[in-house]
Amino acid sequence: MATSSKGKGVANGATENYELPWVEKYRPLKLDDVVGNADTVDRLKVIARDGNCPHIIISGMPGIGKTTSIHCLAHEMLGDAYKEGVLELNASDERGIDVVRNKIKTFAQKKVTLPPGRHKIVILDEADSMTSGAQQAMRRTMEIFSNTTRFALACNQSNKIIEPIQSRCAILRYSKLKDVEVLKRLLEVCEAEKVKYNDEGLTALIFTSEGDMRQAINNLQSTWSGFGFVSADNVFKVCDHPHPVLVQEMLRSCIKGDVNAAMEKLNDLWKQGYSAVDIVITIFRVTKTFDELKEYQKLEFIREIGWTHMRILEGVGTLVQLGGLVARLCKMNMRPELFQP
Repeated sequence: MATSSKGKGVANGATENYELPWVEKYRPLKLDDVVGNADTVDRLKVIARDGNCPHIIISGMPGIGKTTSIHCLAHEMLGDAYKEGVLELNASDERGIDVVRNKIKTFAQKKVTLPPGRHKIVILDEADSMTSGAQQAMRRTMEIFSNTTRFALACNQSNKIIEPIQSRCAILRYSKLKDVEVLKRLLEVCEAEKVKYNDEGLTALIFTSEGDMRQAINNLQSTWSGFGFVSADNVFKVCDHPHPVLVQEMLRSCIKGDVNAAMEKLNDLWKQGYSAVDIVITIFRVTKTFDELKEYQKLEFIREIGWTHMRILEGVGTLVQLGGLVARLCKMNMRPELFQP
């Protein structure tokens, strides 16, 4: 989720309140403040300027600014008429056929005074969780009331929206935020909140968030509240992720073909109480960016990690599976003479 650099933006025009979670306190109110996906956000700025908003679907991973962008667009288009001219329904609300037929249709029929050339906006967050029947009922409403009302849908997977609705909408796809973009916003929040940190702490926040701005800012606030200093160790304690340094040491042992040392590191992680899924995901993340591995080795390692991840997700989340993975990674790097009788 993207956030405001001003340190005073509060969602939906609420009164400034320093007890708010930082993720809400620094939520943008203008499209200019939205971080990342610059090309897509530029398209929204053109729509906001021209005023003729089509039905839109914004799809992408959680926490990268989809819903925030739609709210910013609605604020810029409707101004003071935002409260009157916007109906927002979230996945937590009832959104079956009855709601589409009654609540949405009633809102679409309602007369509202808006700026010239502007339309009412129905915001449907997590639209991919709507039932197929509700989506079928909605497509007719979209058509009948298109003169006065436009629909903005935010979803994680656009393929879960039925084809007839997709064909009526402009589809915008948001990608994961880059590390530089997440870092820039984290530094702004740290400065506004007078947070003490070191470079390793910020790197750990970026590593654990994986391009999810909401996750990064929540982890920052949790670490600062819990420890009073943002360091790598503190971040990994709060997020409860296996420490990448331990995983790197394990991979180094695998590169040398030293299975005993690699298994020792794996046992240390297992004894700390991490699940097999946590460990295998961290091994994958570290391998992706591990400079000591040659490119062809990375590909081989990732293939083996992928197979193990699949087996663990199927329910075989045991130390034996992880041990097998470590053994296979070590075997790739053992000298052939070691296998001779």
